[in-house]
Amino acid sequence: MTSIVEFFRNLPRKKCKQCGEDMIHEKADCYGNICDECDHPAR
Repeated sequence: MTSIVEFFRNLPRKKCKQCGEDMIHEKADCYGNICDECDHPAR
């Protein structure tokens, strides 16, 4: 049985649902799955 820390450490990286790129900076207070580039207000 693995510890809870190991469980979260082994989760795959989140991917942006629009462009498919790995999300480098995951937002701790947000459960969204759109990267900063796709979520930019000028787009």
